[in-house]
Amino acid sequence: MDKNLRVAFFPDSFLEVNGVAMTSKRLVGYAKRNGYPFLCVHAGERTTSLTDGSVSYLSLKRSPVSFPMDEGLKYDPLFQRHAHRVLRELIKFKPDVLHITGLNDVSIIGAYLAWKMNLPLIGSWHTNLHEYAARRLSRMFSFLPKNTVSPVTGFAERKIMDGAVLYYKMPKVILAPNQELLDKLTEGTNRVGRLMLRGVDTDVYSPAKRTVSDGVFRFGFVGRLRAEKNVRLLAELEQKLLAAGKTNFKFLIIGEGNEREWLEKTMKTAEFTGFLSGEKLAENYANIDVFLFPSETDAFGNVVQEANASGVPAIVSDQGGPKFIVRHGETGFVAANLGGFFKHSLELLNDPEKLARMKRASREFAHSRSWDAVFEDVYRAYHDTVRIAAHAQKSPR
Repeated sequence: MDKNLRVAFFPDSFLEVNGVAMTSKRLVGYAKRNGYPFLCVHAGERTTSLTDGSVSYLSLKRSPVSFPMDEGLKYDPLFQRHAHRVLRELIKFKPDVLHITGLNDVSIIGAYLAWKMNLPLIGSWHTNLHEYAARRLSRMFSFLPKNTVSPVTGFAERKIMDGAVLYYKMPKVILAPNQELLDKLTEGTNRVGRLMLRGVDTDVYSPAKRTVSDGVFRFGFVGRLRAEKNVRLLAELEQKLLAAGKTNFKFLIIGEGNEREWLEKTMKTAEFTGFLSGEKLAENYANIDVFLFPSETDAFGNVVQEANASGVPAIVSDQGGPKFIVRHGETGFVAANLGGFFKHSLELLNDPEKLARMKRASREFAHSRSWDAVFEDVYRAYHDTVRIAAHAQKSPR
């Protein structure tokens, strides 16, 4: 397969610190290493362009009226003012296919220009915005009775998902990080769907980087400390473990967000590191014994694979994408609720041999997830998109 397609990429997150930005940078890096012509259009501190090997970058500054969507991520309602600048770059670059990643200001420009230039469009889903919105609304109105709030949050979640499905009818091919979500999108859009998993770097994340040997059992969490990550379950779990008479443990919580203050006031054994990256993050991953990820809204959950690569089994929610990563009873557990998190945490806390087996299995599983294999599949999807678009143009209307 000739992979030298000219790809224009419009990631909704690129310079921020999150799983979507990390995946986007990995994809650009893959194109550069292989010499594939690639244009990356993203939001940045200023409007500028540069070329690095086979990759060209167009950074677009957001306006002062931009409003925050998440930690470091904003939406600019005036972002369309850059459309002519992007159009000039696309005419110069001559892409074979455009790749958008979500319902946001950057990708909206990409979708519009793909239509204007009659170019094949592929869309990848990375963030469950509908579930994020529902969780935040639920937390915002937590002072109201649940039977009053639930219909409102449920309505909001359904309507946002309906809007997202309508948006994803524009691409010829849809990429999604788990089969459950892929089925929902392909059913709603009647488009061709492909899985786009995530890889993990087993050299960066490794159990060899562990630096603690004090006999303290560490439960860990890595991610944004926000309502949609369901992080208050960590405090509830700590309370249950203490009530069960367990004392030789602590929680290692890595990340920032508006839930940090509540967690710091509530938890008794937790150490908060704030945001970490690079070798310091890898070291702290390796120092964890059991990774806890109670989020019910993640479409994939890169942090679970990073924990696995560090030789750390994970306990995750049965809602969202992380449950597709964990091999229940082998590399961790899938829990339906707080009771499940408590049961499995206690099980691994009390059984060092089982924990050791799961640590080895987690590391072995991570070795099977390479980034190159992930992006080879993405390039296959690019070719599918070009082929489907060409066929549609030849077919009589």
